[in-house]
Amino acid sequence: MEKHQKKLDPFYVTGLTDGEGCFSVSFSCRQKLKLKIETKPSFSLSLNKRDLDLVQKIREYFCCGTVRYSRSDRMYKYESRSVSDLVTKVIPHFEKYPLQSEKKKDFNLFVGICRSIRSNQHRNKSQLYHLIERAYQMNPSGKRRYVQQDLLRILDEFKV
Repeated sequence: MEKHQKKLDPFYVTGLTDGEGCFSVSFSCRQKLKLKIETKPSFSLSLNKRDLDLVQKIREYFCCGTVRYSRSDRMYKYESRSVSDLVTKVIPHFEKYPLQSEKKKDFNLFVGICRSIRSNQHRNKSQLYHLIERAYQMNPSGKRRYVQQDLLRILDEFKV
Protein backbone atom coordinates (compact mmCIF):
# COMPACT_ATOMS: atom_id res chain seq x y z
CA MET A 1 0.00 0.00 0.00
CA GLU A 2 2.85 2.41 0.80
CA LYS A 3 4.18 1.84 -2.71
CA HIS A 4 0.91 3.05 -4.31
CA GLN A 5 0.72 6.15 -2.09
CA LYS A 6 3.93 7.47 -3.62
CA LYS A 7 2.57 7.05 -7.15
CA LEU A 8 -0.14 9.70 -6.76
CA ASP A 9 0.97 13.29 -6.51
CA PRO A 10 -1.01 15.03 -3.72
CA PHE A 11 -1.64 18.04 -5.97
CA TYR A 12 -3.05 15.67 -8.60
CA VAL A 13 -5.43 14.20 -6.00
CA THR A 14 -6.63 17.71 -5.14
CA GLY A 15 -7.01 18.68 -8.80
CA LEU A 16 -8.94 15.53 -9.56
CA THR A 17 -11.20 16.27 -6.59
CA ASP A 18 -11.73 19.84 -7.82
CA GLY A 19 -13.20 18.36 -10.99
CA GLU A 20 -14.73 15.03 -9.98
CA GLY A 21 -15.06 15.04 -6.18
CA CYS A 22 -17.84 15.93 -3.80
CA PHE A 23 -18.03 16.88 -0.14
CA SER A 24 -21.55 16.36 1.16
CA VAL A 25 -23.61 15.95 4.31
CA SER A 26 -26.88 14.05 4.16
CA PHE A 27 -29.53 13.41 6.76
CA SER A 28 -31.85 10.52 7.58
CA CYS A 29 -34.78 10.32 9.92
CA ARG A 30 -34.13 7.66 12.55
CA GLN A 31 -36.74 7.10 15.24
CA LYS A 32 -34.25 5.33 17.52
CA LEU A 33 -32.09 8.45 17.84
CA LYS A 34 -32.76 10.97 20.57
CA LEU A 35 -33.15 13.89 18.12
CA LYS A 36 -34.59 11.61 15.38
CA ILE A 37 -32.08 12.85 12.76
CA GLU A 38 -28.89 11.08 11.67
CA THR A 39 -26.09 13.22 10.19
CA LYS A 40 -23.92 11.56 7.53
CA PRO A 41 -20.91 13.37 6.04
CA SER A 42 -19.23 11.93 2.95
CA PHE A 43 -16.31 12.60 0.63
CA SER A 44 -16.60 10.95 -2.77
CA LEU A 45 -14.97 10.94 -6.17
CA SER A 46 -16.51 9.33 -9.27
CA LEU A 47 -14.75 8.29 -12.47
CA ASN A 48 -15.62 6.36 -15.63
CA LYS A 49 -15.44 2.58 -15.35
CA ARG A 50 -12.26 2.55 -17.44
CA ASP A 51 -10.51 4.40 -14.58
CA LEU A 52 -11.10 1.76 -11.90
CA ASP A 53 -7.34 1.49 -11.28
CA LEU A 54 -7.15 5.21 -10.51
CA VAL A 55 -10.18 5.06 -8.19
CA GLN A 56 -8.51 2.22 -6.28
CA LYS A 57 -5.29 4.26 -6.04
CA ILE A 58 -7.30 7.14 -4.56
CA ARG A 59 -8.66 4.74 -1.92
CA GLU A 60 -5.14 3.52 -1.20
CA TYR A 61 -3.84 7.10 -1.09
CA PHE A 62 -6.29 8.03 1.69
CA CYS A 63 -6.01 4.59 3.39
CA CYS A 64 -9.75 4.58 4.04
CA GLY A 65 -13.11 4.37 2.35
CA THR A 66 -14.60 2.02 -0.23
CA VAL A 67 -14.92 1.67 -3.99
CA ARG A 68 -18.20 0.66 -5.60
CA TYR A 69 -19.62 0.45 -9.11
CA SER A 70 -22.77 2.27 -10.19
CA ARG A 71 -24.50 0.49 -13.08
CA SER A 72 -26.85 3.41 -13.73
CA ASP A 73 -24.06 5.74 -14.88
CA ARG A 74 -21.27 3.16 -15.39
CA MET A 75 -18.99 4.96 -12.95
CA TYR A 76 -16.75 3.79 -10.14
CA LYS A 77 -17.13 5.77 -6.96
CA TYR A 78 -14.63 6.14 -4.14
CA GLU A 79 -16.32 7.17 -0.89
CA SER A 80 -15.21 7.80 2.68
CA ARG A 81 -17.97 8.17 5.27
CA SER A 82 -16.24 7.49 8.57
CA VAL A 83 -16.13 10.74 10.55
CA SER A 84 -12.86 9.67 12.13
CA ASP A 85 -11.26 8.97 8.73
CA LEU A 86 -12.64 12.20 7.29
CA VAL A 87 -11.19 14.26 10.15
CA THR A 88 -7.84 12.48 10.42
CA LYS A 89 -7.07 11.52 6.79
CA VAL A 90 -9.18 13.31 4.18
CA ILE A 91 -9.52 16.82 5.64
CA PRO A 92 -5.79 17.17 6.50
CA HIS A 93 -4.93 16.37 2.87
CA PHE A 94 -7.08 19.22 1.52
CA GLU A 95 -5.85 21.60 4.20
CA LYS A 96 -2.27 20.92 3.09
CA TYR A 97 -3.08 20.81 -0.65
CA PRO A 98 -6.00 23.27 -1.01
CA LEU A 99 -8.77 23.07 -3.57
CA GLN A 100 -8.76 25.83 -6.18
CA SER A 101 -12.36 25.74 -7.44
CA GLU A 102 -15.61 26.93 -5.89
CA LYS A 103 -15.68 23.49 -4.24
CA LYS A 104 -13.43 25.03 -1.60
CA LYS A 105 -16.50 26.76 -0.08
CA ASP A 106 -18.25 23.39 0.30
CA PHE A 107 -15.06 21.93 1.77
CA ASN A 108 -14.80 24.68 4.40
CA LEU A 109 -18.40 24.07 5.51
CA PHE A 110 -17.73 20.32 5.44
CA VAL A 111 -14.69 20.68 7.73
CA GLY A 112 -16.71 22.54 10.37
CA ILE A 113 -19.55 20.05 10.19
CA CYS A 114 -17.26 17.00 10.46
CA ARG A 115 -15.41 18.46 13.43
CA SER A 116 -18.70 19.31 15.13
CA ILE A 117 -19.91 15.75 14.62
CA ARG A 118 -16.64 14.36 15.93
CA SER A 119 -17.14 16.38 19.14
CA ASN A 120 -20.76 15.10 19.37
CA GLN A 121 -22.37 18.48 18.78
CA HIS A 122 -24.89 16.82 16.44
CA ARG A 123 -26.48 15.33 19.57
CA ASN A 124 -27.44 18.78 20.83
CA LYS A 125 -30.67 20.22 19.40
CA SER A 126 -29.43 23.78 18.81
CA GLN A 127 -26.10 22.57 17.41
CA LEU A 128 -27.83 20.11 15.07
CA TYR A 129 -30.05 22.96 13.89
CA HIS A 130 -26.91 24.92 12.89
CA LEU A 131 -25.32 21.84 11.27
CA ILE A 132 -28.39 21.37 9.09
CA GLU A 133 -28.33 25.04 8.07
CA ARG A 134 -24.64 24.83 7.13
CA ALA A 135 -25.06 21.53 5.26
CA TYR A 136 -27.82 22.99 3.11
CA GLN A 137 -25.47 25.79 2.02
CA MET A 138 -23.33 23.10 0.38
CA ASN A 139 -23.91 21.68 -3.13
CA PRO A 140 -26.94 23.84 -3.95
CA SER A 141 -27.57 21.95 -7.19
CA GLY A 142 -27.41 18.52 -5.55
CA LYS A 143 -30.31 16.16 -4.86
CA ARG A 144 -31.57 15.82 -1.32
CA ARG A 145 -33.99 13.36 0.24
CA TYR A 146 -35.34 15.91 2.72
CA VAL A 147 -36.16 19.57 2.34
CA GLN A 148 -34.25 21.63 4.91
CA GLN A 149 -37.45 23.00 6.45
CA ASP A 150 -38.75 19.47 7.09
CA LEU A 151 -35.65 18.59 9.11
CA LEU A 152 -35.81 21.85 11.05
CA ARG A 153 -39.50 21.23 11.74
CA ILE A 154 -38.65 17.82 13.22
CA LEU A 155 -36.19 19.56 15.57
CA ASP A 156 -38.70 22.30 16.44
CA GLU A 157 -41.25 19.64 17.43
CA PHE A 158 -38.71 17.90 19.65
CA LYS A 159 -38.95 18.93 23.29
CA VAL A 160 -35.64 19.28 25.13
